Formats: sequence, structure tokens, C-alpha cells
Amino acid sequence: MNSFLKYLPVLIITAFFSTSCENKSTLQGYFVDNQEAKNFISQDLPIAMLKLDESKLTSEQRDAYKSVNRLNFLGFKVDANNAEAYNTELTKVKTILSDKKYNELMEFSDKGNRIVVKYIGNDVKADELVVLGSSKTLGFGIVRILGDNMSPDKMANLVSALQYAQMDQGKLQEMMGFFK
Repeated sequence: MNSFLKYLPVLIITAFFSTSCENKSTLQGYFVDNQEAKNFISQDLPIAMLKLDESKLTSEQRDAYKSVNRLNFLGFKVDANNAEAYNTELTKVKTILSDKKYNELMEFSDKGNRIVVKYIGNDVKADELVVLGSSKTLGFGIVRILGDNMSPDKMANLVSALQYAQMDQGKLQEMMGFFK
């Protein structure tokens, strides 16, 4: 018993360092590491940027809309000179999103553009929604949707309402101008 107590601090320190030194990338870390990097654009977007007519939303869509606090956007612009870097960065993002903590909500392709929507949480409550859009001709963009008590089902329903949303043209033009 006495020898066990003698080694207990060593075991605790070893356990701490072996778990804290795990070299696993996070999406938040990826955003921080690349927010000012070449070929990237980063913006925090207020939910007010989406000008939705709440009177036209269903109660589920309204609940989903009100549960969102902010949007974080990170984009990478591809051109003829950085196609290899584009593939490398997109692979990094896909590797992060392949972590088992990300649940797939939906995935689709349209005219060579690919959209993947994932979330962290369970079927009732999501802590974070992530939308990854990629195009070999434009680049890729990641939107982290952060809020309180977000429901994945309601958020999927809200996506359909967003097609009618008006956007803050200044922010939208700044983001889209980056990809041109």
C-alpha cells in the first residue's frame, strides 16, 4: 500500500500528459490557425445578417432561427497556382470532420459543388452545426453555426427557409468578392 502511494503522483502526471498531448486537430483550432493565412478569409457573422421575415417561418423554423447566436466563416480561395494547397487544406478539414463526434445531417452535390452539413451533439440538441461547401473552381467555405439548444431536425428545416432570406449585402459581397 505504501509503495502504491509513492507511485500515485507519477501515475497521475503520466496520465495527464498522455491525454493532454493528444495531437488531434479541432475545427476551432483550424479556424484560429488560418484566419489570417494566405488564400483564406475569416469572418464572424451576426445572425442579424440573415434578414428573415419571421412571420413566414413555421414555429419549428422560428425556434431554430432564434437558437442561433452567431456564424463563423472561413473560406479558402483556389486558383491555378494553389490547387495543391487547396487539396491539402480541404483534406485537413475533411479529416477533422470525420471525427466520430461529428454527426452527419445532410450531404449533397450540385453542378460540381459539394455541401456537407454535420453537427456535434445528439438528435435532440446540437452544440454546433458545421456546413462545408467546396468547389474545385472557387475553393471551399466552412460555416460554424453556434447557438443554444439547437435542434438538428429544426435546423435542417430552417435550411429550406434560408432560400428566401435577404442577406446583408455588404458582408455577402465582401465574402463572395474574395472568391472571384
